Amino acid sequence: MLHPSYTELIQVVNSEVESGEPKVVNSRYSIVMATAKRARQIIGGDEPMVKAGGIKPLSAAVAELNEGKIKILAEDEAEEEQ
Repeated sequence: MLHPSYTELIQVVNSEVESGEPKVVNSRYSIVMATAKRARQIIGGDEPMVKAGGIKPLSAAVAELNEGKIKILAEDEAEEEQ
């Protein structure tokens, strides 16, 4: 079982959304894709932003998301950054 749960991660990601604005994440799929992407970055050589003494890259990515150290961008924000 994943801890924190998908529901908790969705709440963390959407916690900065103002009322009336669309949520950044609405599904488990978005959480899975974001954490998988970050885990691949860690595998590729990026340093984890959490204490990762012996934990796997996916666990580090989930911990980073849960602690608010990484941010999932809405589609329009991602396009603006590119």
